[in-house]
Amino acid sequence: MTPDLESLRLLVLVGELGSIGRAAAKLGIAQPSASKRLATLERRLGLALVDRTRRGSALTPDGRVVTDWARRVLDELNALVTGAEALRTRREAELRVAASLTVAEHLAPGWIGELRRTRPDVYVGLVVTNSSIVCDLVLGGEVDLGFVESPTVPKELSARRIAADRLAVVVPPLHPWVRRRRPLTAVDLAETPLVVRESGSGTRETLERALRQAKAGPLRSLAEFGSTTAVRSAVVDGAGPAVLSVLAVDSDLAEGRLVEVTVDGLDLRRQLRAVWPAGRRLIGSGAELLSVALRASG
Repeated sequence: MTPDLESLRLLVLVGELGSIGRAAAKLGIAQPSASKRLATLERRLGLALVDRTRRGSALTPDGRVVTDWARRVLDELNALVTGAEALRTRREAELRVAASLTVAEHLAPGWIGELRRTRPDVYVGLVVTNSSIVCDLVLGGEVDLGFVESPTVPKELSARRIAADRLAVVVPPLHPWVRRRRPLTAVDLAETPLVVRESGSGTRETLERALRQAKAGPLRSLAEFGSTTAVRSAVVDGAGPAVLSVLAVDSDLAEGRLVEVTVDGLDLRRQLRAVWPAGRRLIGSGAELLSVALRASG
């Protein structure tokens, strides 16, 4: 059975505080209720998670592993809630932000959440679209700050690198490319119809530019979708190969739903950037959000 979120929060707090009683107090519940909830969680998972002693409570080795996973689940949930709030409040927001799909799905909610923790009075509205339209929205004054993944931006915009990213050629585990003894070449990739994003997408623009630089020929499209999630799902279902950000397929690669195929002679690295109108200095919450993004990227 799937663990409930409050039990996961309780487990994380036990690990941090070393006491079921202190963890219960932090959540505002009675210690017997907390003990019962942890016991239920252990039964559901079939694992002993907490050692209970007179001196306090400590996580078992299995408990430490599960707690790390629980913390990731809770972080993703916080990102979901923060991102949904930004989408819902974008019209009356104090800070209007547009982000390309990869950034919006995997990075921006965390940045917005961090900004809101230090500035709870700031309401952020988020528009999610492709990189080309993000630039148009910034140029048109419809948003204050944009985040893009395309290799080029209009000269009318100032740009600041915020993170590095890499695209990966991915296929399902039974695809013939998985059994190849030699890496693909750039020409092999160009000659193969791919599941791709729509024109204007930063991911597609990065791939097309890499193929041009490798003199491998133009991109061939097998199917075209308007979101990274749709492309990823099509590949998992066996529609064909695709080239996607490692941010978007990290869990699929780790859990074996997709396999990365090596390609020689093709540079698929790219920069993720913040953009705003040239000649204008970012101030206030826009500057603060940019700082948060820069700190997160190290």
